[in-house]
Amino acid sequence: MLANLLSGIGKWLPRKSVPLCRHDIEWEKIGTCQERQEYLTRAESEISAQRAVECHLVTANDRFGVAGACYVCSRQVDFEVSFEYAYPVDGILTPNWRESLKCPSCGLNNRMRAVIHLIDRHLGGLIGEVYITEQTTDLYRTLAGRYSATLIGSEFLGPETPRGESDARGLRNENVTWLSFGDARFTKILSFDVLEHVPDYRKALQEFLRCLAPGGHLILSVPFRSDCADNLVRARMQETGEVLHLLPPEYHGDPVRDEGCLAFYHFGWRLLEEMRDLGFRHVEALYYWSREFGYLGRDQMLIVARKSG
Repeated sequence: MLANLLSGIGKWLPRKSVPLCRHDIEWEKIGTCQERQEYLTRAESEISAQRAVECHLVTANDRFGVAGACYVCSRQVDFEVSFEYAYPVDGILTPNWRESLKCPSCGLNNRMRAVIHLIDRHLGGLIGEVYITEQTTDLYRTLAGRYSATLIGSEFLGPETPRGESDARGLRNENVTWLSFGDARFTKILSFDVLEHVPDYRKALQEFLRCLAPGGHLILSVPFRSDCADNLVRARMQETGEVLHLLPPEYHGDPVRDEGCLAFYHFGWRLLEEMRDLGFRHVEALYYWSREFGYLGRDQMLIVARKSG
């Protein structure tokens, strides 16, 4: 059985030089937990082959390279992989592919490069005014230099800096549950791994919808449990302002706070239902995998939604 499986994945196995690919990757559009289960059944052999490729790529070294084509740089590179943030998959310690596979040229990891790939190939690039809920990252700097759009980035700086204004470092302060922008301003809003840190994430989604122009897109990523219908609530903010921890505290890296940022949620398919209930249209999770472009890992996805108009 293993021999049959490996015989079908030769095109994905590592080699010394991977040609720069000009074709697009396949984006599997899924809207519900049921659709996800149907896809898993339909694509079982393909998914098994992908897992086999990933296992084949892993070495015994703490750090190693994976040859591939960086879509952002349009060049062949050795993507940098480490076991930082590694976790077991089917009992095997596996690199965090999502946060790894960093291009040595542009500095973008797996998920960041996929964002630009999606924007270019399926959303017509960035035009007009675009808002992104980050300002200190390599992704922000790459987007600002790549597109002619007016890109407005921000960080959450707290009460020390007035809402909508910048601090001495030039960082703009925004609270995603109470944005300073006018209605229908942006053609696209981009928010990556932010909502899980927002106690009232529904209010943030309402603000994104308000600030989007008719026909505009929200592109979103969050910690997502693809096999679960419901959201996982890890902590709640009480009326007193104190945090009630329902699970052991989980902190993610924060570019402006050394102590990190508490994760209140891991989301499930309920999030997409809530987005539809709030008024977003064409809400879909786009799953992707590509050996050639270095988009590896189980359940890699981005959420895309549109404002009517």
